[in-house]
Amino acid sequence: MTDFSKKLRAKGGHIWQRTLAHPFVRGIGDGSLPLEKFRYYMAQDYLFLIEYSRVLALASARAHSLEEMAWFARLLDSTLNVEMGLHRGFAGMFGITERELEATGPSPSTHAYTRHLLHACYTGSMGEAAAALLPCQWGYCEIGQALARKGEPSQQPLYGQWIRMYASEEFAALARQLRQMVDRLGDEASPSEQERMAQAFLTSSRYEYQFWEAAWNLENWPV
Repeated sequence: MTDFSKKLRAKGGHIWQRTLAHPFVRGIGDGSLPLEKFRYYMAQDYLFLIEYSRVLALASARAHSLEEMAWFARLLDSTLNVEMGLHRGFAGMFGITERELEATGPSPSTHAYTRHLLHACYTGSMGEAAAALLPCQWGYCEIGQALARKGEPSQQPLYGQWIRMYASEEFAALARQLRQMVDRLGDEASPSEQERMAQAFLTSSRYEYQFWEAAWNLENWPV
């Protein structure tokens, strides 16, 4: 098996470097990020998780093997029945009520990113779907581990809790499993499908950066 995911990561290296250096990400790491911006992010991330769950359900339905179907179904169950509950509880620590989460509308970037993922899963191959999902899982793992190596911000322990979650071995294991799936599907793909997988991966990588940018700027619809 070749390390196809590493090739994708290399192609998007310039995007990922900018993501790791984004002021929102650095602000979590050193505790300087204004709470207003993190609250905005938490509300938009809640909406993202809802749509992400739809993507996982679609990926499970379209999976070619029982193993792939089961993996996406397990991740869907974890996202819907565990992670979203934890997210609501964590949001509450920042003063965001469940009613406020439910009343939040998607920003332009949240809407565009989730439509891209749904489109990749609905119209693309299984390889394209997995490649489109990978930057979120792998990217958060990299961010969490990078920030953890620098040490948690003592003045903002809740940001430290966020860092620990994404730096955890449990989260890293999910990223590795999805990378392994992308590696296998990439090996099996034709050159043209490999190129489509690369484009799906790069587009998601750009949206990952844009998601932080939107939160930093408190993005809203202009009209």
